[in-house]
Amino acid sequence: MTGDKLTYREACKQGLRAALRKDRKVFLMGEDIARYGGCYAVTKGLVEEFGEARVRDTPLCESGFVGAGIGAAMAGMRPIVEIMTVNFSLLALDQIINNAATIPHMSGGQFAVPLVIRMATGGGRRVAAQHSHSLEGWYAHIPGLRILTPATVEDARFMVEAALADPNPVLIFEHVMLYNDEGTLDPTVSEVDIATAKVRREGTDVSLVTYGGSLKKCIEAADQLGEAGIAAEVIDLRVLRPLDMATVLASVRKTRRCVIVDEGWCTGSLAAEIGMRLAEEAFFDLDAPLRRVCTVEVPIPYAPQLEDAALPQIPAIVATARALVGGRA
Repeated sequence: MTGDKLTYREACKQGLRAALRKDRKVFLMGEDIARYGGCYAVTKGLVEEFGEARVRDTPLCESGFVGAGIGAAMAGMRPIVEIMTVNFSLLALDQIINNAATIPHMSGGQFAVPLVIRMATGGGRRVAAQHSHSLEGWYAHIPGLRILTPATVEDARFMVEAALADPNPVLIFEHVMLYNDEGTLDPTVSEVDIATAKVRREGTDVSLVTYGGSLKKCIEAADQLGEAGIAAEVIDLRVLRPLDMATVLASVRKTRRCVIVDEGWCTGSLAAEIGMRLAEEAFFDLDAPLRRVCTVEVPIPYAPQLEDAALPQIPAIVATARALVGGRA
């Protein structure tokens, strides 16, 4: 039994609408999310449905409205804050890292910060370096935060409700190139967990470990590898902090080869962290060196051909996996 198709954008909206209907303490706030409907149209129509008290336009001041969200969460509300793009979240780093992530610890557990922050991330839309980076790996470095990267309509629909149930701050990174993608919701599914990775495709020859906007590239790469007789297993991390390394380790111990695909830059990346954990815990299970496909270490270019060259692409994933498998192709 399958449901109707919907876009990733609509799935995000359905998740927000369900949260607003379920709990009167939930409200949305962010730049242009009410009357304009959001930069990516995710919140379009919600202000007409729920009113301006629960869908609030804010000034263009990330530190200010993120701080207001932290205060509201500490006072018992359940705010969902939208930051237009991950690059702009840097203007609220003090609030996110020095306040939201630390207050529960520094107060000895007397104060919780049940704050949800949504933001767009990633390149591919030709909007240049100040709107296109993938910094979710930075945030995954911070204790006290939970980092979610929904890559499917199912996760986009249900992760926000699971995030609201977490007493600690949760950051949700939605890749900009997914909003128009379509998928089908299983009508028998009414919730998802925000603790585990998922095997999106079974395989025996090489593990492709990824998340977010790179998932569909890895699925296509696995299709191409299959035509060459290579069975690639695709792991969708889904949650970057805390990492579900058990699922990754189980896959790599089966395939004995691993390619990590990460739209962040190589240096100090999430891919580097995963690779080191695999080296520490599964070194003797490997039949080939660990490999990464990451973004070229430049600010994301504006020109289409340069942006495409900078970002991880399917041919590079396929070539890297084929090289690991070698003569078995």
